[in-house]
Amino acid sequence: MKNLRNFIQTTLVVSSLLLFSSFVKAQTPSEWEKLKDDINVFMVNDMGRNGYYDQKPIAELMGEMGETIGPKCIIAAGDIHHFNGVASVNDPLWLTNFEMIYSHPELMIDWFPVLGNHEYRGNTQAVLDYGKISRRWVMPARYYTKVLHSGNATLRILFLDTTPLINRYRNEGEIYPDASKQDRQKELDWIDETLKNAKEDWVICVGHHPIYADTGKDKEERNDMQKYLLPVLHKYGNVAIYACGHIHNFQHIKMADDNIDYVVNSSASLSRKKVSNIEGTVFCSNDDGFSIIAASKNELKMYMINNKGEVIHTITKSK
Repeated sequence: MKNLRNFIQTTLVVSSLLLFSSFVKAQTPSEWEKLKDDINVFMVNDMGRNGYYDQKPIAELMGEMGETIGPKCIIAAGDIHHFNGVASVNDPLWLTNFEMIYSHPELMIDWFPVLGNHEYRGNTQAVLDYGKISRRWVMPARYYTKVLHSGNATLRILFLDTTPLINRYRNEGEIYPDASKQDRQKELDWIDETLKNAKEDWVICVGHHPIYADTGKDKEERNDMQKYLLPVLHKYGNVAIYACGHIHNFQHIKMADDNIDYVVNSSASLSRKKVSNIEGTVFCSNDDGFSIIAASKNELKMYMINNKGEVIHTITKSK
């Protein structure tokens, strides 16, 4: 009876979300057509709000844009579930945060997730195991790589597990019980070996936490990312973009004498309004939304999309 009651309550919540969600009137498909390239990928993060705030409208916008752009897959760069992750693969949050929110037919494609700090508050193994429940949830390991190709273009994406790279989370075992159990050096060695052997036209690394960002969050987070991860990303000179979430606004940072573009993707549900320029800032915005990666053999672009479907900034890499 308890399970039935929980199911009914969940169904009512989902039905309400679907009935009362607002639909974004965005730019025309002819404008979106210009964003298409050989390889297109959508990127979202920090979206798990049970459909509230802008989560459902942005999800609908992604579907509408997907009809024109035809993404090959979707990157979910952490914090899929606020605030304490999930308890199991049967947690109702999978319905109210994911399945019934990203329900547009064009979003029924492969989703490639990484774990965020909020996932580490719950059952991280359940996030990996959810692929046994949902066909579109593809997460073979805590960190992994995927190569996409179309026409003459190839794009390699490294999906990183950044929470265990940061000492703060490793030291707070009561809140993040799985963080200190992960072998940080083993992941760094894997990243090194993968980048060493990467021969694709473009290489992008995706994690949840930023290496550089304007934020009120603990500076030690960025210090640890710069200490442990950054030297590996620089080692072979083939990483074009490091993209992340966590900060809930858009930021594009380019440091002097550094070939990597550092991109903070905004929240796909609720942004943080305060963002300012720091050293290396090329662009920043407090809009919420998502991003689109577009690759050809000789050009890589990453478009920041606000909740109206407008391109507010473009990162461009050329060969």
